Amino acid sequence: MGMPSTLKVVRQSVRLPNGVAKKVRFLAKRRRLSANSVLIGLVEEGLAAQERKEKALFELTERYRSATDPQEKALLGDQLGRMVFGE
Repeated sequence: MGMPSTLKVVRQSVRLPNGVAKKVRFLAKRRRLSANSVLIGLVEEGLAAQERKEKALFELTERYRSATDPQEKALLGDQLGRMVFGE
């Protein structure tokens, strides 16, 4: 998970709740990595998950907009509602 030397690195201070910090330290110890490396990995995974969610929402919105069948439109609308507001 090392960073290439050409990558610009920005120092960022973050306050973590005690429980989260403990989990990060546990993961770091288990994976034999630094807590910093674990945090970077978790942030990258979280950002990628958010991007996937936004892409899926955009694609579903486009399908909803282009749907002409009322039944399909209602089904897609329900899916959109669950995606935006949860189950």
